[in-house]
Amino acid sequence: MATDGRTCNIIVDSCCELPREFCEKEGFTVLNFTYTEQALAEGGLTGTDDMYDSLSAHEFYEAMRRGAQPMTSQPSQLVFEEAFAATADSGVPTVYLAFSSGLSGCYDGACTALDRLCEERGKTAEELGIYIVDLKLGSTPQGLIIAEAARQRDRGLSAPELAAWAEEARYYVQTLFMVDDLEALHRGGRIPASVAVVGGKLDVKPLLTFDIEGKLSVVGVARGRKKGLRRLADYFAKNRNTDMYSNIAAVGNADAPLDARRLRDLISRQDDSTMFLETSIGPTIGCHVGPGMISVCFWGDDRRCQTSISDKIAGMVKGK
Repeated sequence: MATDGRTCNIIVDSCCELPREFCEKEGFTVLNFTYTEQALAEGGLTGTDDMYDSLSAHEFYEAMRRGAQPMTSQPSQLVFEEAFAATADSGVPTVYLAFSSGLSGCYDGACTALDRLCEERGKTAEELGIYIVDLKLGSTPQGLIIAEAARQRDRGLSAPELAAWAEEARYYVQTLFMVDDLEALHRGGRIPASVAVVGGKLDVKPLLTFDIEGKLSVVGVARGRKKGLRRLADYFAKNRNTDMYSNIAAVGNADAPLDARRLRDLISRQDDSTMFLETSIGPTIGCHVGPGMISVCFWGDDRRCQTSISDKIAGMVKGK
C-alpha cells in the first residue's frame, strides 16, 4: 500500500467507473464487485467487475442483449476485513468512499467489518485511522467525486478532513441518466414494480437520478432516445454551478458510444468550452441498467435545496 508521500490512502469500489490506470496512478485500493447468473447451471454471464480487464464492455452488453440476466454481489465480509486490516497494519490513514447504501449493502458491510476489527484490536476507527463515507451515489457520479477527492487529498487534506469533505461534497454532484427500459432495475430490486411500468410503454425512455438518500428516482420520461439526449444536455445547462467546475461534464454509456458522442455534441453546442470526462458503465451497474444507458453528471448546486416541501418536512421529522 504505497503512499508516495500522500497524506492518506483511498479505497474505492470497482463500480466507480474510473479507469483502472487512473486508480493505479492514484494509489487507490479497489474492492471488486462480482456478477453471476445464478439460475443457470453453468453460471452463464459470470465474472468479476475488474474494470473490463477480462471482458470488454461490448462483449458484456452483447451477452445481455442475447438474454443474459446476471445479478451482482458486493465484496464479501472477508474482503472488507482484509482490506481494513492491511490499512491498519500500514499505519497510513485511509478513507473508504463507498457505493450508495440506498442501492447496496456495501456500506453496511464495510461498517460491520470495521466494527469487528476495532473490537479485535481494542481501538476506535479513528485510532486505526480508517474512515468510511457513504457517498449516496454510484457509477459515473461516484467516480466524479472520487477523482476530485484524490485532488483534494493531494492538496493536503488529511483522512478525517477528506472524509468530512466527501460527506458534504456528495450533495453537490448532479446526475441524470436515461435507460431503454426499467426491467433490469426492477429485476435487481432497485425500483418497485409500480415504477417499472413507466418503461413499458412504446419508445418511452425513463430518466432517473439519485435522491439525497442515495436511492434511484424516476424524474421523467422522453419520447425516444433523441429527445432523451436533448433532455440530458438541457439538464446540464440548467443545473451546473458556474462557480464549481462548470465546464466539466462526465458522460457515461453502457455500450452506446454513438449516443455518448451525440450527447457531447449537444452539450458543446450550448457551451463549446465544456470539457468531458468519458466513462464506460461497468458490469456492476450494467447488470441493473442494461445496454444503452447514457448519463451525464457534473458539479452543481446543493441537491438538499432542491427537495420538495414534503421531503423537507420528512427530513426534519427524521432529524436530518
